[in-house]
Amino acid sequence: MFQRKPVAFPERIGFFVVPQFALMGFASAIEPLRSANRLSGRTLYSWHILSKDGRDPVPASNGIAVLPEASIENPPPLDALVVCAGIDAHLYDDRQVFGWLRRLARKPVEIGGLSLGTYVLARAGLLDGHRCTLHWENLTSFAEAFPDLEVTAELFEIDRDRFTCSGGTAALDLMLRLIGKQHGAALATAVSEQFIHERIRDATDRQRMALPARLGARHPKLLAVVKRMEETLEETVSCAELARGVKLSGRQLERLFRKYLGCTPTRYYLDLRLKRARLLLLQTSLSVLDVALACGFVSASHFSKCYREQFGRTPRAERGMPPAAPEPLHPPAAASG
Repeated sequence: MFQRKPVAFPERIGFFVVPQFALMGFASAIEPLRSANRLSGRTLYSWHILSKDGRDPVPASNGIAVLPEASIENPPPLDALVVCAGIDAHLYDDRQVFGWLRRLARKPVEIGGLSLGTYVLARAGLLDGHRCTLHWENLTSFAEAFPDLEVTAELFEIDRDRFTCSGGTAALDLMLRLIGKQHGAALATAVSEQFIHERIRDATDRQRMALPARLGARHPKLLAVVKRMEETLEETVSCAELARGVKLSGRQLERLFRKYLGCTPTRYYLDLRLKRARLLLLQTSLSVLDVALACGFVSASHFSKCYREQFGRTPRAERGMPPAAPEPLHPPAAASG
């Protein structure tokens, strides 16, 4: 698909949907194929929706369900397969599906993942030795779960017979890349214009909005400090050091944050760390202590106190875990011998 010209038409692309898949990425991948067929006047692509059983409607994360046409036991002939997943994909563990994906990978079939479909491919062992990407919100937790994989923050990655995409509207750019490669830039541009998509983004485009757009501010020293905060969530630096780094006094830095962001630098930095901690709690199996350390807290107790004040529940409650047993007043005696 991405690595070869089609030898016959239509190019047959399967979409395997995991319950709670992300509908935006799914639709953004299929619609360009439909439009390419319409604008070219030819059936260049066909798409086929698969699920494990091929019978029951599969709900997306927004509750809208799609009806599959085939199961993994009796799939149609395919040139490529796209795994579509979303919420809780990091928990998806279906050995039968993983086995099917591995068997499919031994055929001349390119396999990819949209959004958190990357988790499914990784757990099936299909990304070993390949670059991959996924939604920015999950990059840190995915890298923690799969430390041996080469994970990037690209919009999409195409590495030999594997492709992964950050999801959302990036799936549109991924498919426009395919259409342009197979059928020329003119058709890809025409499809892009059909969707009021004024520019076909490259893989290296940013997933997230630029920092000035996210903050609603363009003060260069403010942007420099926030950027450094985002880069030092694990090994935090003092506000005094942040101020020195942009040649401001601590008081000047505080006034800058209050003016543009409505809070102190200390509060903003803490909010960043707690938001990262929440993602790690929800997306990984790291212990509460490990999450605390990964987000710059020196102890689990201090982390729990800050977390409860921010979100109204403890880190353990966030995971639906029972409260921790109270710590003993005195450490247990060391075992002899």
